[in-house]
Amino acid sequence: MSAPVFLAEPGALAAVRPGGAYLLDGAEGRHAGVVQRRSPGERVDVVDGAGVRLECVVGSVGGDGVTLQVVARIDEPAPDVALVLVQALAKGDRDELAIEAATEVGADAVVPWQAERSVVVWRGDRAAKSRSRWLGTVRAAAKQSRRAWVPEVELAVDGRGLVERVRRTVDAGGVALVLHEEAAEPLAQVDLAALSTGAVADDESSPADGPAGVGQRSEVLVVVGPEGGISARELEALVGAGATAVRLGPHVLRTSTAGPIALALLAQRLGRWG
Repeated sequence: MSAPVFLAEPGALAAVRPGGAYLLDGAEGRHAGVVQRRSPGERVDVVDGAGVRLECVVGSVGGDGVTLQVVARIDEPAPDVALVLVQALAKGDRDELAIEAATEVGADAVVPWQAERSVVVWRGDRAAKSRSRWLGTVRAAAKQSRRAWVPEVELAVDGRGLVERVRRTVDAGGVALVLHEEAAEPLAQVDLAALSTGAVADDESSPADGPAGVGQRSEVLVVVGPEGGISARELEALVGAGATAVRLGPHVLRTSTAGPIALALLAQRLGRWG
């Protein structure tokens, strides 16, 4: 069984090296020591959400937190191609279910989208509180799935903002895909050859050669509409900005499941699950 993961803040692990000690304190320390009752000798991992993983053994548990003995440090590179889920706001927490599962399958970022047909509206204080919930959701999902990277939660965009986001992605050499039930092109046949990875065939995958430099990663943007679907006007604007409308398969999926399934299929094609 894999070791449980606890989350430190980005940069907090920069100076920690194997053979040293690390104090897991604050909320994560209380969760490890009080809630989970971790005891000396148990294996745990600590990650910073930005690629650093410490493999540790519990040394002692005290009132100030859990003291860990660092066995190994692993710096996990970011994938060459970033998978970004643009999730329309949806009622009944279906949008949060979507980003939770998307995090578990490997999303690198999520973008809240105020679509024309979104019943839920983010405005004022509600926008800040709702984004805070999304941040908590992806952090918890990253821990549960033992990830060293926590997806970024971008600021919410409206229709105009999403069109600009799509245009920037495509202009930078990325791909923008809009999931739509009436699309003719299957997701499995989308050309990924221009992306900076060595795995592009539908039935073949190979690990990427190495991380791209900061700001040089290609993106695959996956756009998912709300319960009522993406309007014809929205679809036209997104395709006009360079996006491609695609379908997953013969069935119409809920807004909470379409994005994670699309990301899983893309992760396989890009060699992440090889």
